[in-house]
Amino acid sequence: MSIRLAKQVGKALKSRGLMLATAESCTGGGIAQAVTGVSGSSGWFDRGFVTYSNVAKEEMLGVSLETMKMHGAVSEQTVREMAAGALQFSRAQVALSVSGIAGPTGGTPEKPVGTVWFAWASEGKARAACHHLAGDRDAIRVKAVRIALQGVLDLLNSKTETT
Repeated sequence: MSIRLAKQVGKALKSRGLMLATAESCTGGGIAQAVTGVSGSSGWFDRGFVTYSNVAKEEMLGVSLETMKMHGAVSEQTVREMAAGALQFSRAQVALSVSGIAGPTGGTPEKPVGTVWFAWASEGKARAACHHLAGDRDAIRVKAVRIALQGVLDLLNSKTETT
């Protein structure tokens, strides 16, 4: 399923002359792996950032430590900053980011295992969404990859500016 979505993302980006960058936490590079599994992806995939720790999010993507202290690494604010950082520190025009709790540990009553935040950004467009995914660690990560890729297609196909 992910390879089919990755091919669709590649086709959509290539037809628009755009490049993609990814900023991943809980997926651990799974999105970058899916897109680089597509032959010719170097024509539309610029780079992927795997920023598992908060320090990595700060150093590689410019996410504010204040944001993470106030809202946590798994939050709308953090993923929005991750996506903005992926655009800033790459040559891409489209970025996606993901941060979540894949489990089986790490969940809290406010943010249970399966809570995953996503953000997608391009010039003039940005959106974020939270999904509560069921399953074990692997299932949550696989579902997150699919949602992230589908979100790129949705962003590219949207006509209006979002925030």
